[in-house]
Amino acid sequence: MLQNRFGRLAATALAGGMLMGAAACGGGEEPTTSASPTGGATSAATSGSGAKVGLAYDIGGRGDQSFNDAAAAGLDKAKAELGLAETKELEAGSGETEAAKEERLRLLAQGGFNPIIAVGFAYSGPLKKVATEFPDVKFAIVDDEAATGPNISNLVFAEHEGSFLVGAAAALKSTKNHVGFVGGVEVPLIKKFEAGFVAGAKAVKSDIKVDVKYLTQPPDFAGFADPAKGKTAAEGMFDAGADVVYHAAGGSGGGVFEAAKAAKGWAIGVDSDQAKTAAADVQSVVMTSMIKKVDVAVFDFLKSAAAGSAKAGTTVYDLKAGGVDYSTTGGQVDDIKAKLDEYKQKVVSGEITVPKE
Repeated sequence: MLQNRFGRLAATALAGGMLMGAAACGGGEEPTTSASPTGGATSAATSGSGAKVGLAYDIGGRGDQSFNDAAAAGLDKAKAELGLAETKELEAGSGETEAAKEERLRLLAQGGFNPIIAVGFAYSGPLKKVATEFPDVKFAIVDDEAATGPNISNLVFAEHEGSFLVGAAAALKSTKNHVGFVGGVEVPLIKKFEAGFVAGAKAVKSDIKVDVKYLTQPPDFAGFADPAKGKTAAEGMFDAGADVVYHAAGGSGGGVFEAAKAAKGWAIGVDSDQAKTAAADVQSVVMTSMIKKVDVAVFDFLKSAAAGSAKAGTTVYDLKAGGVDYSTTGGQVDDIKAKLDEYKQKVVSGEITVPKE
């Protein structure tokens, strides 16, 4: 949740805006930096005062009730448990260029923040470039394996496996044999959610109808932050006869929940347990959520970085590792929990292989 996500502002304008945002988010004085012999930057923070952590959010940022908020929860846990010296949180803007993302990451690195986490696959190219400029800084990126380097940790998830479980839940709870999937942007990552959801639904009922709708196509990533589009897409599905709709659309999911409430149907959340994080007036329509534990991945990375043991390369948070799961808040799936756990065990054991596309 995918991010939670992600344009294009003029880089010059963004840089000025980020400097203002950095002052608001970071607190205290602007950090000073000194150049390393290899062209990177080293923090001038007082020795022993803890790490200075930078977090670059996807579109929607902290408060999106989904993907970015999950990352924020990991940062908050690190603040509480790891004694961080300082944190700075910056957010992507709708319609911005890759150069703007580069500048955001560069601003954090130049400010002495180390480690730095980029939330979302849209940072892939920019992070790879900036990481080469600052070889002494540890970077991590959520939801991307393409940006590789000796100082880059790739934190990825088996979204298709978690989506398989909520697909099964949708089919088990549907009385109309008709469900739907709303994706934010039609990119390979979100196609994984769709593939798992469809496979899970059809594992329960091979003849079930599954409607699929994407809100935008790349390079337009506004589909992750447009609740009105999410609502319209879900309304169309409910009007056509669906009674359960799953979204993998970031902040646009709020509109899906509104449509479900109006239609007296069910919605399935994503990334966070959205029966807890969605707006209070729609929480009751969230039957379950595909939980993607971005908070765990972020905290794990920050803990390893603090210990000096952060490793470059890919770490996969799958169903077996507890990186994805389904939620039970509200008790709406209590009656089918035993069946869902049976499917879960079959995926973990390898008896069921969930497709990614």
